[in-house]
Amino acid sequence: MIRKKIYLHSVEKIKGLVLEESKQQKIVKMFDDIAPTYDRANRVLSMGVDIQWRKKACDETFVRYKKPVNLIVDVACGTGDMMGYWKKRADKLDITVDKIVGIDPSIGMTDVGKGKFPDFEFIISEATSLPLEDESVDILSISYGIRNVVQRQKAFKEFARVLKTGGYVVILEFTKDDKKGSLFAVKDFYMNKVLPKIGGFISKNKEAYEYLPNSIEGFLTSDMLQLELKDAGFETEFVKSFSMDISTLLISRKL
Repeated sequence: MIRKKIYLHSVEKIKGLVLEESKQQKIVKMFDDIAPTYDRANRVLSMGVDIQWRKKACDETFVRYKKPVNLIVDVACGTGDMMGYWKKRADKLDITVDKIVGIDPSIGMTDVGKGKFPDFEFIISEATSLPLEDESVDILSISYGIRNVVQRQKAFKEFARVLKTGGYVVILEFTKDDKKGSLFAVKDFYMNKVLPKIGGFISKNKEAYEYLPNSIEGFLTSDMLQLELKDAGFETEFVKSFSMDISTLLISRKL
């Protein structure tokens, strides 16, 4: 009887892993499909304000990290925008960064990125299995990508593995908002009604932009995200919400 229970538990665990892998592959394919129009859709849908969010993330991190910056890694790098801002802000602040690497499972997105940033290194890999040595990274960022990682806790542990002690994980994300009221209603209308139509029109893939509000609704609040980071060995030092709490920035240090 005990053996049977152990067997059934193992079977269910394997099924769960297979379903998670299948879901992850579908998400990657979706980003492959929208890669050619991704940057244009992003600029239109965010009205360009995401540029300020990214700059803020870089500047707040550089203020905190006082050691030499040998390696910055941007996970779920997409077409490389965040990598570009790390470079621009470092140059502006007169900070030397030896190397910036982007990691993403989508070949379509990284192909676009290579055309935009030929001097950066792009690697095809999942967030849960980074091809990096232990404690080799100073700063690891993930912008609007952790929500798309099915095995999120595994990814956080992987981030902790590759980051140096005292290094930072920097997250920009659309976190779930449990607040109600008029501002919430406006944001909800934009995310669920306006965004899918505009994104679908630009990309010719409405399903991909219907996924965005659905994925936010099924995601975590900022407080929940901080708890998961704590469980992985991080201490959150900075949290800021932007534009009616549409976007949240979290900067957490590896203990």
